[in-house]
Amino acid sequence: MTRRDRSGDRAPSVVRTRVTPSGVHRILLRLPAGITPGLVADRTDAISHALHCREVRVVEARPGRIWLELHRRDALAPVIDPLPHAAPVDLTALPLGRHEDGKEWRLRLAGTHVLVAGATGSGKGSVLWSIFHALCEATREASVEIWAIDPKGGMELRPAGRLFTRFEDGTSEAMCLMLEDLVRVKDERARSLASVGRRAHVASPSSPHIVLVVDELATLTAFAERSVVRRIEQALGLLLTQGRACGLTVVAAVQDPGKDVVVWRDLFPTRIALRLDNPIQVDMVLGDGAADLGARADRISELTPGVGYVRVEGTRALRRVRASYVSDEEIPKLVARGARPVAAALAPAQEGEAS
Repeated sequence: MTRRDRSGDRAPSVVRTRVTPSGVHRILLRLPAGITPGLVADRTDAISHALHCREVRVVEARPGRIWLELHRRDALAPVIDPLPHAAPVDLTALPLGRHEDGKEWRLRLAGTHVLVAGATGSGKGSVLWSIFHALCEATREASVEIWAIDPKGGMELRPAGRLFTRFEDGTSEAMCLMLEDLVRVKDERARSLASVGRRAHVASPSSPHIVLVVDELATLTAFAERSVVRRIEQALGLLLTQGRACGLTVVAAVQDPGKDVVVWRDLFPTRIALRLDNPIQVDMVLGDGAADLGARADRISELTPGVGYVRVEGTRALRRVRASYVSDEEIPKLVARGARPVAAALAPAQEGEAS
């Protein structure tokens, strides 16, 4: 029999319940006509207090049904060690950390661009270093190149310098020239693909997948002359709109996801929301209604850097994740593992000089 609340409206009914291996209680609710997932999401704070839960989230199952998730403890509170290296490296599923249910968090790099948004101290560096850790076998084998820009003077990325094919942390002009060089690589690959009738790039040591990493996107143009800013914006726009099919991926970190700061935000198909300042910023990163559906990145503790929310590829579902932590002691080992042997790195140039 369908229950009714005091106002006479039909109330959601319980279809079934289950407990996940990580201890999350999930309740499948059937929603009556006129009740939307958003209306239930508006009541999650009240539900969490009534049921003595740390957090309650709404996950859409299918039209007319939702999962109500009751989280009583924070499964992502412990620091996560870097995951084992995978061989060969799969650019469609790089292991970066853990989901809240204990499963590996894997990130797609091939065929997309990635925006990592989070306030100071939210763990953007953890995400970037987890990407470097997952790619180090591929950088050593030269099937992947990392081009990196650190507008903050190399504070974050310089220790990984030997992993990078190109690295800039100096003037805005030098960073701009590097972006324009990458645009030329894109153009050459586009012409090559067109000549052989292929629509997508296949990574190989002779034509590696290139990952452009920008540590703080807003700072890239903050102190540049207007003429350089226009060139940077043009180059980034070309890479974001035309680079994916040519084997180029842009990974950009930013503190403020506002449209006036990240004019290219909508060109990043994959977005990670770490700790942010307010629900409006959460929706800017993950899409309208994300905060209401439980992606409360504005409530992430400052004591858990690397924790954030991601959207499940191809769906509206959102998942809470944590990137692994690469310690200062692990960085030299990571760089040594991922750096190409000096002889192999010099061989192409030597052959060119001999010819």
